[in-house]
Amino acid sequence: MQIEKKPSFIQSLICFGGIIGMIVTGLIIYEIPLHVIILIAMIWASGHAYSLGFRFKAIKEAMSHGIERGLSAIYIFILIGVVIAAFLESGTISSIVYYSLDLISPAVFLPAGLLLCSFMSLAVGTSWGTVGTAGVILIGVGSAMGIPLPIVAGAVVSGATFGDKLSPISDTTNLAAVAAGTDLYKHINSMLYTTIPTYIICLILFSLLGLQYSSDTVSREGIVAFQAAIEANFVVSIWSFLPIIVLFILSFKKMPAEGAMLGSALVAVILAMVQQDRGILDILKSLQDGYSASTGHEGLDTLVNRGGIQSMMWTLSMTLFALALGGLLERVGFLTALLTGLLERIKSVLSLMFATMCTGMLCCASMGESYIAIIVTSQLFKKKYREMNLKPFMLSRSVEESTTMSSPLVPWSTAGAFYFGAMGIPVLDYLPYAFLNLLNPVISLIMTYLGIAVFREFVSKPVAQTAE
Repeated sequence: MQIEKKPSFIQSLICFGGIIGMIVTGLIIYEIPLHVIILIAMIWASGHAYSLGFRFKAIKEAMSHGIERGLSAIYIFILIGVVIAAFLESGTISSIVYYSLDLISPAVFLPAGLLLCSFMSLAVGTSWGTVGTAGVILIGVGSAMGIPLPIVAGAVVSGATFGDKLSPISDTTNLAAVAAGTDLYKHINSMLYTTIPTYIICLILFSLLGLQYSSDTVSREGIVAFQAAIEANFVVSIWSFLPIIVLFILSFKKMPAEGAMLGSALVAVILAMVQQDRGILDILKSLQDGYSASTGHEGLDTLVNRGGIQSMMWTLSMTLFALALGGLLERVGFLTALLTGLLERIKSVLSLMFATMCTGMLCCASMGESYIAIIVTSQLFKKKYREMNLKPFMLSRSVEESTTMSSPLVPWSTAGAFYFGAMGIPVLDYLPYAFLNLLNPVISLIMTYLGIAVFREFVSKPVAQTAE
């Protein structure tokens, strides 16, 4: 019988360091697709596991177990593509943009931009889609106003990250909840305690900055042209907000995320047939491949040509790879051996959350991908949170406040590279103005130090036995 040995600290460091080195080198220097890099990392980790006595069956079972724990997120990822496509078919997203653009004026441009991006990201559950649509529009309008574009980009990134962090249909939000082993809505509710105060501070800061440009004259030509393009291709109506309202109502009533998304998507499909005069076959095709249209307006084309089940396959497959790798690293014990010394020295909730956030940020910086960082950080600290009698959503909150918040601030990360490509503003230029991303971890740690929003598991005291 083959004996499975525990890894030493040195071997764990070599294994884990090799994985980080592969990801950083492959992404930055050789631009190797991330899936291929993770596949190579899985082979590398499997080789180390084999040297410790783990055979193919045990290695495969460890990977399968890692994937099994994320199955609920897989359903969410598929439904996210369906919801986005349905919202586009119904005119929900285009109507949101149309009405939101009327809010823009010099004095309120920055806070309005923050609110617009926040609402859009909450609605569609993706910061990338928000930055690639509303972000591009706001950069153009900000340029016409003479507002420094790094400040505009900071407002866009802050708003987009806010929605991406709190939306029930966000892939990172669902992944963090699954990786930490907590309920999606409990995870979101926990983040509200630290995110809302931070968001209010951000809104005040952008309002104060916006007052400096209140006397400037705004050229509304670009906005009017965009709204005209929307009116020419969609029926704009307040009824278009109905699918969003249904999604929020079902979510607030604690309906499972899958049910809430399916319900809002069904309302959107009906609205698309009634209000947008779309055929059911065209709608079903959009649910599979994404909405497709040539509107004659480049900005509107960018806004509407996306969504669908197939659009989520990259995220889904990347998650499967990452879950498999995380399951193997945990089963063999590499992560435990690597952090045993550190975890033993953690005695307080504050030091635990600080260590969690630092690890999440380092994972994002070294791996360049928030999905992997979420899973790895959750695997590293899950046991310690249980030992310190903290509820699982305390872990998921700390993970999101490090990974989701820091990913857009890393120039070589997938998020940072996309934001730069979409808006044309270097990451290091907008970084000082991404107030939400910078302040949220700090506010969270301050609240923890003060004992605010620290949730523990209820432990009943044993009942004393009495003699009869």
